[in-house]
Amino acid sequence: MTKTYKNTLHACYLGYISQAIVNNLAPLLFIIFQSQYNISFEMIGRLILINFGTQLVVDALAVRFVDKIGYRISVVTAHFFCAVGLIGLGTLPALFSTPYMGLVMAVVLYAIGGGLIEVLVSPIVDSIPGDAKASAMSLLHSFYCWGQVAVVLISTLFIKIAGEGLWYILPIIWAAVPAYNFYKFMGVPMVPAIPEHERVPVKRLLKSKLFIIAMILMVCAGASELAMSQWSSLFAQKGLKVSKIMGDLLGPCLFAVLMGLTRVFFGIYGHKINLRKALLSSSILCVICYITAVFVQIPIISLLSCALCGLSVSLMWPGIFSLTSEKYPGGGTAMFGLLAIFGDLGCSVGPWLAGLISDYSQKSAKLVELGAVYGLDSQQVGLKTGIFAATVFPLLMIVALSLFKNKNKPAIINR
Repeated sequence: MTKTYKNTLHACYLGYISQAIVNNLAPLLFIIFQSQYNISFEMIGRLILINFGTQLVVDALAVRFVDKIGYRISVVTAHFFCAVGLIGLGTLPALFSTPYMGLVMAVVLYAIGGGLIEVLVSPIVDSIPGDAKASAMSLLHSFYCWGQVAVVLISTLFIKIAGEGLWYILPIIWAAVPAYNFYKFMGVPMVPAIPEHERVPVKRLLKSKLFIIAMILMVCAGASELAMSQWSSLFAQKGLKVSKIMGDLLGPCLFAVLMGLTRVFFGIYGHKINLRKALLSSSILCVICYITAVFVQIPIISLLSCALCGLSVSLMWPGIFSLTSEKYPGGGTAMFGLLAIFGDLGCSVGPWLAGLISDYSQKSAKLVELGAVYGLDSQQVGLKTGIFAATVFPLLMIVALSLFKNKNKPAIINR
């Protein structure tokens, strides 16, 4: 049977589901890691930093080598590392005298795959013939959300039935998804990368003020999304004192559902919507969600604010990709790679900063004393302070978007 670009598109969808698995499975296990391996909030935040920091390094290398190696070999390699890393997450901690080192090694392995997927899948979809690129990009990124929903629901159900003692089986089961897509990508058709003489040189992109703003926007997008999604499960349980099931379902799960539904909606109707204005509105809503989650003392309202944050960040990553691609149609893999680098920088720094400030806040006598006035213990004070600190990212995004003038004509870059 002859395979078409529809098969390629389906493989790309599964690619983003694979990335959702490697980015969102470990946070659901953070409390288990904390109790079994006696690790601090900062060490948990460091795992997130290592994940996205590794992806950032891979993004930087991919900018130079993917066009030379080719899409197929690169994307197949990406799924290999995802599968091996997930298997390692379930096995390596038991093989090391210091289990945390096993966790770190597993994170590095699957982060290599996640970084390559981020760089490759978007330009592959962007290269497939068709109109309404922004809608196609938003629909593609919605599969990351559905992957996140599946990870939360299935993983929470597994832990509930099997118990926390058998958590290590879970990542091995999830490794089947990238392993299957490893073989799927071997046979689907690929559009050749943009020829070198038609690509916008990286040096020229970096000299463009508009592209610099786009990179800042990507940092803010990654940090705004991940600071909430990576910490929402632990925040719900430790910061809001709700059960794990309720915390996961009304926190990261509903977060992903709302993010996915919004991306699907934009995938269908996006051609009728001003993307820049939609991003500006989303950033304002994101600030409101962060502040509400931190300062409202009613747990259900705080949880729903965490979830609504998923809607607010839904268009940020794919929207900035689309805005920039529209301005620089000859950007190719290098452009998407550079944007992914700065997006992953935000994904690394945002959650890590929240964890770091959480730890420091718990040691502040003044903050703990202030929290006690409102009936908060030291952990609650720390988590709320860490999440609140991350509000700086959607605020900065509002400023950057006001400087990003989205005119219809592409940016002209002299070669």
